[in-house]
Amino acid sequence: MTTISSASAAFTGNDPGNRLYGPVPDVSEQAGYVDEHPKRVGFFTDTSVCIGCKACEVACKEWNTLPMDDAHGKRDAIGMSGMSYDNTGMLGANSWRHVAFIEQTRTVDLPMPSIGLPGEKNRPELADLPAPDTGDLDTTAKAQASVLNAEALSEFDPQTGQTGADKQIRWLMSSDVCKHCTHAGCLDVCPTGALFRTEFGTVVVQQDICNGCGYCVPSCPYGVIDQRKDDGRVFKCTMCYDRLTDGLQPACASACPTQSIQFGDLDELQARADARLATLQEQGVETARLYGRDENDGVGGAGAFFLLLDEPEVYGLPPDPIVTTRDLPAMWKAAGKATLMMIGVAATAILGSRRR
Repeated sequence: MTTISSASAAFTGNDPGNRLYGPVPDVSEQAGYVDEHPKRVGFFTDTSVCIGCKACEVACKEWNTLPMDDAHGKRDAIGMSGMSYDNTGMLGANSWRHVAFIEQTRTVDLPMPSIGLPGEKNRPELADLPAPDTGDLDTTAKAQASVLNAEALSEFDPQTGQTGADKQIRWLMSSDVCKHCTHAGCLDVCPTGALFRTEFGTVVVQQDICNGCGYCVPSCPYGVIDQRKDDGRVFKCTMCYDRLTDGLQPACASACPTQSIQFGDLDELQARADARLATLQEQGVETARLYGRDENDGVGGAGAFFLLLDEPEVYGLPPDPIVTTRDLPAMWKAAGKATLMMIGVAATAILGSRRR
């Protein structure tokens, strides 16, 4: 009989090496799926082709019948977050997919004249043109009326509100989701077994078993798992476990029009991500990097990893996530040493008092 455990193998005896972090050959086998089981699946999100359409958010809510909420998690409310086109705000109990919008502005050195159209000095036919008749308009209106005054017009750039001739803007968009970690702290701290590892290597919450203790919320290094305020139960992405068991891919990946969200066997996705990263770097995109791909990181690699175009912090991701249960053995050893020291001090005091 196969016994499935919600805790890490180090706590169940299935892993004699007590691996609380680092690579794991087969997370499903560790969880108790000793018989033949499917390969581990996951998400590879290529943010370089994300267009911010939010189709993944909509598909996720529709398939999982998630309630509408605003950026503060208030249910059945439509609210404007004030954060550009990002009204979801963050991942939560009612939002299992979140498309982040990051607007970046930087100064660039362009060979532009301070006044006049580009190349105007090299166009003598424009030199004798009369200035436009601005009448009694004030200085600001005159600047706007002069079609030849490129510098003045740029002051009214609707995107920057500043001189647009020496500014460069880019948008970074990324669809965030639960990482389905190799070493998931939420599994280790759950007292009821509501969280469990599936045969696909993913992490799922069983809402009918969750007692609302909330231990798993601070145990997630990514801040993904969240409680609903009305009943206290926790919710997060299940990678559409019900669809996987029927041979279908998750709803978000099916809805993505640019294949920014790719679903499949994790080892194949990792190879595809490595090739994509090499291509971008060959094309001069020096800031491109993979996040969650390294099996030697603090969570043993993620089941949902990303290709980013900037530092993880820019996207709201922790730069060095570490599973919160990694240091439990060291903590227990330290507690044991402290206990022995206290016992020794107490014994010394008792023996000393008897001698007196």
